[in-house]
Amino acid sequence: MTPWWEAAREGRLLLQRCEGCGHLQHYPRALCTACGGTDLGWHESAGRGAVDSFTVVHRSPSPEHPPPYVVARVRLDEGPILLTNLVGAADWHCDQRVRLAWRTLEDGRRLPVFEQE
Repeated sequence: MTPWWEAAREGRLLLQRCEGCGHLQHYPRALCTACGGTDLGWHESAGRGAVDSFTVVHRSPSPEHPPPYVVARVRLDEGPILLTNLVGAADWHCDQRVRLAWRTLEDGRRLPVFEQE
């Protein structure tokens, strides 16, 4: 996971790639989810995709996440699906095109979020 977090600090979204079969996956795992291979590397995502599903949270479970906010599944153009947040718009819909943005955390790490294209 260290390469993933290092790339995120630089504003680059990495996907895990199986060197055996070419399958791309996210989140990083010890095995390829397509063939079970263990020869895994990294592929930099273009950061474009479409909203697969989403929900607007109006009652947050904690004060650290003030509502409303949008939790979504984004299907990247490369294939993998990310569970993420949508930011910057109020009128979301499925199949809407989105692009990568970043949310900086207090400790300097960055999380991928998506905004309208």
